[in-house]
Amino acid sequence: MNELAIRTATGLLLIAIALLAAVVGGYPFAFFVAAVATAMFYEWTRLVRGWGPAWYISGFFYALLPAIALLWVRGWDEHRFYLLLWVFIVTWSTDIGAYFAGRRFGRRKLAPTVSPGKTVEGLYGGIAAAALLGGAWALATGLGHALLPLAPSFAIAAQGGDLFESGMKRRAGVKDSGSWLPGHGGVLDRLDGLVPVAVLTAAAQLLGLT
Repeated sequence: MNELAIRTATGLLLIAIALLAAVVGGYPFAFFVAAVATAMFYEWTRLVRGWGPAWYISGFFYALLPAIALLWVRGWDEHRFYLLLWVFIVTWSTDIGAYFAGRRFGRRKLAPTVSPGKTVEGLYGGIAAAALLGGAWALATGLGHALLPLAPSFAIAAQGGDLFESGMKRRAGVKDSGSWLPGHGGVLDRLDGLVPVAVLTAAAQLLGLT
């Protein structure tokens, strides 16, 4: 199996697990989110070993805040379930759009000192994918027009989260945050974009924008 096939297979499996947990909701979803947050914090502590206590404390909140945000966004009704799926769609489409646009059209480096593989064209591809798919989902499910400008904005935040984690790995001198997920690395590698999108969506929901 080549790298793309492994990455795709792992990605589809992760998507299926996340969607199943989201559909079930309730305590199963809460346990799933708690398990993922625990794995994130574990990988974080490995990355920042020797960096000082402030980094360990920061990692606790880095894992905790998106977990709380996802539980809040999910809620108990149909509208909130659709909003949770919007969070997933924006995050996943950003990642996929950036990956393929970067591979096909990538020329200009986005942040060569932090993540040499990321390109400006990949950034644009991720934003476009999130705007199209996130916007389509918002309109199809009646989530509201307010999410239309938020989708591309949150796509930028997702890629910022990706760059942040890449900077941490570069400082730690490692390629991946872990080796749990074939083709993707660790849990942090897979969820670095979800962290800001989840938190920002919960904030938007609290402010009455969704």
